[in-house]
Amino acid sequence: MDNNVIPSTIVTPEHDPQSGRGTESSLKNVFIGPHGLRAGWRLLAFVAVAYGLVVVVSLVIRLFHGHVDLGSGLLKQLTPFQLGEFEGTLFFFTAVAAWIMSKIEGRGFGQYGLPWNGALGKDFWVGGVWGFLTTSGTLLVIFALHGVRITGMAIDGTTILKSAAAWGLTFLIVGLSEEFTFRGYAQFTLTTGIGFWPSALVISILFGLAHAGNGGENIFGELSVVLFGLLFCLFLRRTGNLWWAVGFHMGFDWGQTFFYGVPDSGMLPYHNLFIPVFSGPRWITGGSVGPEASVFTPMALLAVAVLFSRRYREARYVTAPGSRLSANHSPQRHGDTEKT
Repeated sequence: MDNNVIPSTIVTPEHDPQSGRGTESSLKNVFIGPHGLRAGWRLLAFVAVAYGLVVVVSLVIRLFHGHVDLGSGLLKQLTPFQLGEFEGTLFFFTAVAAWIMSKIEGRGFGQYGLPWNGALGKDFWVGGVWGFLTTSGTLLVIFALHGVRITGMAIDGTTILKSAAAWGLTFLIVGLSEEFTFRGYAQFTLTTGIGFWPSALVISILFGLAHAGNGGENIFGELSVVLFGLLFCLFLRRTGNLWWAVGFHMGFDWGQTFFYGVPDSGMLPYHNLFIPVFSGPRWITGGSVGPEASVFTPMALLAVAVLFSRRYREARYVTAPGSRLSANHSPQRHGDTEKT
């Protein structure tokens, strides 16, 4: 080293004795990313808003009625009213929380997967037909292996029309509730942080865990639920919104519960059309859980994924980071992410 050169003192931002800006910058980076407030914090804010709404509504109900019943509790038998009340309550709180977050973030509510211009449109009905055919195909295979037989009709007359309509409306609510709760705001926000498919895997695992509370569920049924979640994410990815998935969800559940009258997560249906009788090994029939725990349900879902991917080839799901919380308003392309 040249002795005439005096080594300068290297002052890093973290050790700046004058301003302490390095520490402030590090703290800021915990909360703020390239596209504004980081995805993890936005997701926590969404959960906090939803929970806050539950608390406020509970207090109001308690004030005027003296007790609180927001549709919570385990169901042992599926009835349209009970299931619709539970899922409708869930959808209300998540949708309102997402709407509040859309105002805070400066985004349209439809960006979270349920654009109003697609409500009950072609994608919804096509998805519904696919859902019904999927549950029908699964039961057809079980029938071919002598695992199930239909012994008669459980209802008749005008009760058929009333029950079909009641279950149809109920499973529309179920589809909206479960799809938006897991693959609406949560999927959108987490995608901006870690990418679409990592988010889809996390969300689908949570989807499966949420069904673990069902009274008659087992590990095979829960695995199928996770696979359902991934399939619904594929629908979202390729169509750009949740309407195809909502329709599929409704069609599958309506066929399973009302039309064929088979158990769903161990819960027995009410006012179903046909009377099924199962016999044979659990890996074929799903046992008391129902066909969702059968080995043929994952096979059916895989077949649907392949056929759907051949029909819908382009990824249409887009997350746009630009918002009131962001300094960068440029559109985000597929696969662009920010760190959580």
